[in-house]
Amino acid sequence: MSLSTHVLDLELGMPASGIPVTLAQGDRIIGNGLTDSDGRFADFFKENKIQPGSYELVFNVGTYFSNRGVDTFYVEIPVKFEISDSTRHYHVPLLLSPFGYSTYRGS
Repeated sequence: MSLSTHVLDLELGMPASGIPVTLAQGDRIIGNGLTDSDGRFADFFKENKIQPGSYELVFNVGTYFSNRGVDTFYVEIPVKFEISDSTRHYHVPLLLSPFGYSTYRGS
């Protein structure tokens, strides 16, 4: 099983690089890092193996917009989801603007 994310800045029409993202299961942090120059991050499971259950990705977009000098309504964007099959790949894209966002189950 693998998990990846991709953040696109809709205001700029470009990938959003340098966004801190954390994966948690309950109170336990599974992995974290920064989106790369293409707005992607996939290295959540360095030592942990995914198990079926509820997870949460938290995108610290306040830092991203602050670094760009852009006002935003959102500081963090939590995305809660359920993994039912630990053998599949899961992709969670985030489409982002300073005053709105959208996410979906990607491929």
